[in-house]
Amino acid sequence: MHKEIKKVFIFGGTGFLGYYSALEFLRKGVAVDTLALPVKDDTDLKSIGVWFPKEIGLKYGNLFEMTEEELTGILRGYEAMVYAVGPDDRVVPKAPAYQFFYDRLVTACGRAFSAAKKAGIKKAVLLSSYFCYFDRRYPERKLSQNHTYIRVRNEQAEEMIRIGGKEMAVVILELPYIFGRMPERMPLWKEVFLDRFEKLPAIFFPKGGTTMIHVTGIAEAVVAATFNGMGGVRYPIGNKNVKYKAMLQIMNDVSGNRKKVINVPTWVATIGGALVDKKYAKEGREGGLNHRKLMHDIQSKDYYYDAKPVWEQLGYKELGYNGGLSIIEGITDTIRACYPERFDENGNLKAEWVIPEKKRQYKGPRI
Repeated sequence: MHKEIKKVFIFGGTGFLGYYSALEFLRKGVAVDTLALPVKDDTDLKSIGVWFPKEIGLKYGNLFEMTEEELTGILRGYEAMVYAVGPDDRVVPKAPAYQFFYDRLVTACGRAFSAAKKAGIKKAVLLSSYFCYFDRRYPERKLSQNHTYIRVRNEQAEEMIRIGGKEMAVVILELPYIFGRMPERMPLWKEVFLDRFEKLPAIFFPKGGTTMIHVTGIAEAVVAATFNGMGGVRYPIGNKNVKYKAMLQIMNDVSGNRKKVINVPTWVATIGGALVDKKYAKEGREGGLNHRKLMHDIQSKDYYYDAKPVWEQLGYKELGYNGGLSIIEGITDTIRACYPERFDENGNLKAEWVIPEKKRQYKGPRI
């Protein structure tokens, strides 16, 4: 199949996941184009030209404002499309959250997939969430019922597969926690996760764990799915299963943060989540995830799976893939991007932030 794919169009190619996917396509000899927001002036154009690879073709437009006819015109001449456009589950929009996520994940995405089908594209890859996999695996937890974001992600996958029909194979990749960095972008981890612990005396977090991956592993999955994925199939993507406490301890060690990481009982985390939701409600906002139920349903449990069967299904061995760089490398890159002032020009912690080896919190294996 992959020998037939010579040109790919990526929606979201200037974003985190799309950017790395585009680079991997180039390494495999596939031509890549993407859509960027219209530039305001020559300064904007020069800015993206500094860091964005010239080998990736740029077209300009606002996906959320373009008509299906406009998108069809853009997509003619490509064998495959990758849809790597958010929003992320950690985004907290103005209420109602359902409408916000539906407009972006189903309505806008549906226009792009319908346009791709009309343009003659035969393979379309959608980047989704591993929450959908766990919703199928643990129906008794009612994840789709309790969390708007998961409900809409399920609706998105079903609708895109329906749109593809028999003419366009739609492959769904369900993605876990992702680490890494890219040029000119602040990782979302900073605003929606790390900043929450800034004023606390310690880092309090539930006792669960999750599947994780370096962003280079996502790029491998996207290329492998474009070459070898089966239409209508949903593939849970990942690399390592890691406890949240280990993740946070590594973040501390890398950033020079000396706060202790303390696991809290589920009932305490649930109260904390309820307070977060109450705060958002007062601000007229609503999360795609219900934080009270999130603490009980998800973050106090181990959301693990073995990713290697999917690697076999997608032909990783043939492509020379191994799931991407290590999780520690990904966390290190993420932290460097979140706290650039703490690191020197070589990427090493400045002296005032260095933690002596014996005081470092993470003592586990390299992951």
